[in-house]
Amino acid sequence: MLEKNLVKQGALFGGIYLLLLYLTILVPFIEVVTIFLLPIPFIIFSARHGWKSSSILLLIVLLFASIVAMNVSIPLTILTGFSGILIGSAIHQKVTPYEVWAKGTLGFVLGFVFIYIFVQVIFTINLSSEFQLIINDSIATSEEMMEQFGLETSTENHEMLTQQMEQFLNLLPVILVIVSMILGFITQWLGFKVLNRLDGLGLRFPPFRDFVLPKVIIWVYFIAILFTWFNIDSGSPFYQVIINVTNLVGLLITLQGFSFILYYTYTKKLTKAIPIITILVAILLPFIGLYMMRILGIIDLGFSLRDRLSNAKK
Repeated sequence: MLEKNLVKQGALFGGIYLLLLYLTILVPFIEVVTIFLLPIPFIIFSARHGWKSSSILLLIVLLFASIVAMNVSIPLTILTGFSGILIGSAIHQKVTPYEVWAKGTLGFVLGFVFIYIFVQVIFTINLSSEFQLIINDSIATSEEMMEQFGLETSTENHEMLTQQMEQFLNLLPVILVIVSMILGFITQWLGFKVLNRLDGLGLRFPPFRDFVLPKVIIWVYFIAILFTWFNIDSGSPFYQVIINVTNLVGLLITLQGFSFILYYTYTKKLTKAIPIITILVAILLPFIGLYMMRILGIIDLGFSLRDRLSNAKK
């Protein structure tokens, strides 16, 4: 009876996924919405039955998806299937919402990596070379615009533009992770809403003021910062790893700083204007505001400020 119910649900959610997939392929611009909806069938099925059954469902769906626009449907199914299964299986394991978010982010990252390899192999397109060509075109366009406004394009300006564009190219991995974090968060939130309505699970994100990173993060950050002090070739893979780890972990610690502001405001029963002003300063003056939040996040992690506040309250 259980096996029959499993097959029935697999057919139902597989059919829903294929319908959403074909709509995504056939209807222009609808992918802006469906990119968040496509993982939902996998989230529900995986939350109910675990990752093993969901992996089988993904393989069956891939078979049917390849019938229409294989070059689009396969990478899109892998992207949304991985993320949906990892989010759903994490819910099935009853881990914390932030762990679910981390696994959902990992799912999107793995999906994007698959798409990168898929494009390289199937279409024989070197994406790194394509990005480099885009950067060169952007530099040329910027210099033309400067000349039109009567500004000189000196060698120093050219080198500065080149360095900025190459820095952007070096940071593509961390940009990919940030995009995956955003996609993972929105998809997980929608998944929570659907599962709460269907199964009455009561899933929700805890208040952001309770967002706390593991202490090991601060050591990862300091070690990465330490390596940046050495004269490492900017074109080496090691340099790219260090620069991406530094920026990604720095972003997470900045979020820790923001969460501490909310925690402190809540604990001390202060006005809600304080976190609002903090966010506005960070948006309007990012080089100062975000840097200060990062320092606060480091202090919070390193000196356990929340524990001290809790003990002082007792």
